[in-house]
Amino acid sequence: MITQNVIGGYMYLRSLIGPEQLLYAFYDMPDVIHDCMCVWFELADAVIARHQQYVTIDELFFGEDICYNHGPLISPAMMAEFLFPYYQQLIANIKGRQIDRNRHLYVHVDTDGYVESVIPLYTDAIGMGVMSPFEVAAGNDVVSIGKAHSGLAMFGGIDKRVLAQGRDAIDAYLTRVIPAMRERGGYIPTCDHGVPEEVPYQDYLYYRKRCVELGG
Repeated sequence: MITQNVIGGYMYLRSLIGPEQLLYAFYDMPDVIHDCMCVWFELADAVIARHQQYVTIDELFFGEDICYNHGPLISPAMMAEFLFPYYQQLIANIKGRQIDRNRHLYVHVDTDGYVESVIPLYTDAIGMGVMSPFEVAAGNDVVSIGKAHSGLAMFGGIDKRVLAQGRDAIDAYLTRVIPAMRERGGYIPTCDHGVPEEVPYQDYLYYRKRCVELGG
């Protein structure tokens, strides 16, 4: 697969303005936010157009990080006003330039935090078909989310903290998650963030081996 990575609009705005100041700016400076998003769109569209002269894109990946441990950091109304119109135009432009018009474009949103409430928002607005990494510490459970959203491809959801607790803990956790997600389909088991340094290398290898055995 050929993946086009893009910094999502919320992460981009947060980096420009700051996480706290941005929340005020949505109310106090909406015109500035739209100006910023116009620049975001123009740059992303121009760069991707150059790539599409040579390749067909299979996946558009948004690095968004729009949630915390209780849900989204901004309201659905803010997402609908300040993010989705620009995403929709970018996706339409990408689809219109594809060399292979028959190739499906997967839209992948990556965000930290608790994601349950934003899944239908991204699905309805931009046709999101893939999400990651389902941070377990924020309350995400890929088994229950997978049941509720059967058409969503899912990456992640393996609790990084469990990997540091030894092989018995790894076995117990994977035995609950992997068979259920194998039966569901559409799931790639990966750590829900970077692997912590306290995870012994041999235990990490054991975790990967058990994923293969339980998912085979």
